[in-house]
Amino acid sequence: MSDDPVGLAKGLTNYGDPDFSLYLRRSFAQAMGYSREILERPIIGIASSPSGFNPCHRHMPELVDAVKRGVLAAGGLPIDFPTISLGETFLNPTSMMYRNLMSMDVEEMIHAQPINAVVAIGGCDKTIPAQLMGVANATMPVVQLITGPMSTSWHDGERLGACTDCRRFWGKYRAGEIDDVEINRVEGRLATTAGTCAVMGTASTMACLTETLGMALPGTAAIPAVHADRLRAAEASGKRAIELALMPKEKRILPRDIITEKSVENALRVLLAIGGSTNAIVHLTAVAGRLGIPVSLDRLNALSDETPVLVELKPTGQYYMEDLYAAGGLGAVLRELKGLLNLDCLTVSGETLGERLDAERAWVDRKVVRAFDDPIEPQGGLVALFGSLAPKGAILKRSAADSNLFEKEGRAIVFSSLEDLAARVDDPDLDVTEDDFMVLQNAGPTSPAAMPEAGYLPIPKKLARAGLKDMVRISDARMSGTAFGTIVLHVSPEAAAGGPLGLVRNGDRIRLSVKDRSIDLLVDDAELERRRAEPADNVTPEHRRGYKKLYYDHVLQADGGVDFDFLRDPDLL
Repeated sequence: MSDDPVGLAKGLTNYGDPDFSLYLRRSFAQAMGYSREILERPIIGIASSPSGFNPCHRHMPELVDAVKRGVLAAGGLPIDFPTISLGETFLNPTSMMYRNLMSMDVEEMIHAQPINAVVAIGGCDKTIPAQLMGVANATMPVVQLITGPMSTSWHDGERLGACTDCRRFWGKYRAGEIDDVEINRVEGRLATTAGTCAVMGTASTMACLTETLGMALPGTAAIPAVHADRLRAAEASGKRAIELALMPKEKRILPRDIITEKSVENALRVLLAIGGSTNAIVHLTAVAGRLGIPVSLDRLNALSDETPVLVELKPTGQYYMEDLYAAGGLGAVLRELKGLLNLDCLTVSGETLGERLDAERAWVDRKVVRAFDDPIEPQGGLVALFGSLAPKGAILKRSAADSNLFEKEGRAIVFSSLEDLAARVDDPDLDVTEDDFMVLQNAGPTSPAAMPEAGYLPIPKKLARAGLKDMVRISDARMSGTAFGTIVLHVSPEAAAGGPLGLVRNGDRIRLSVKDRSIDLLVDDAELERRRAEPADNVTPEHRRGYKKLYYDHVLQADGGVDFDFLRDPDLL
């Protein structure tokens, strides 16, 4: 039995009289209809994140009820409480700005309330990272429950799923291949159930990494949102939370026992093998950074050289998350990578990763998850680039790019902001060819845009209508995990912080080499110094109050996970 205060006796409100504090707390708790007997049980806090602005979490009430069922059956008292919810497409300027705020909400509420263990429920892109960041330093056990991916739909005999197919059809619309009537029909058929994007976007990637880290129960990452197994996973998560809460303090498993340097490296391996989202690098850096664990882009490249792409999911392949679940789930991927993984990493289930894999049945659908010696690509899905344009690194998702563009030099076509991009990209007089490099400035963490998923610059309409499907695009922004193309992202330091990206001018030459892991601005140092000396408008907004002041005063660059400096472990600053 735990030697910490149990139930309502934990973390008493301070009135200067502990007995009165407990008496008063019980009195008000009974106003909720609880009996005195059940209030003596260990309390499992359920950090849920429902919102009318978050369709990914539409089924949250069902999941909360299932967690409660598991907690009650195991002898605990479940109490759910809301936190901030981040609906990816509903936030302005971007959900990324509010990820850190949600992480603070989660961290403060789990420590401020009388809780013996936590089940955190999330799924939408920034929600899982925010929850993991918030619980990383928790002084109580935490089980992460994923909301799960949505199911696919159909359009005129073609299978559809958000949101790679969203982008594919929008590209067709911009190119004039389909008309207004068709795009409107497609719009209503892309996202038809609760859950996160059906492809290996950011939400699905983070679900897989969460299970790999060991923070979610084995086998739960890929379960579709509307599948009965998702509710059973919720019930099991509640049961496991009470088991952890009742452990003696010296045996209790905390997030810091699970999220370690070794498990973070396992997560990087899986990210590379599943052709996962570029966003995961920023999020994993932020989560690990809360515990003082560095995520090195040089190490990412080393891992990428020896970790093959094994999962045939969009946007890298042709299948969807529901297919991965039917094919054996993330466990099938982990078994193929077993020889590369740190198998002694502890998981929230209490077993090591190695023990988990040894106990699993071995069936796998090879159409969806390839064998290690028969990969889709021999090297990992992501690669980090360095050079005079990105001294602290940039990211390219090569598994979703055109390899014909990997070794290339091109002329820069520069857009100084998202507004400039919107105003000029479809101008028929824009001087641009398929061999040029489109460059977007001032879309990084400290820009007014706050690092949106705008790195997927649209192909200029006149080129799209001529049949062009891909060209090199470079920015300090992010890209949705559902997107595809030869796109260099997270250029660090960003333009708004004085990085070299802000010195690029129309007509400059840029050289990209995926083989050499390099991205260079081919302008001599003297000219760059002259440009630095030119008067420049400070594009970083000035806010005198509120969360935005906190954000712009303290946000770090991409290589710092875009976290706040005061939340990241000081040894990493």
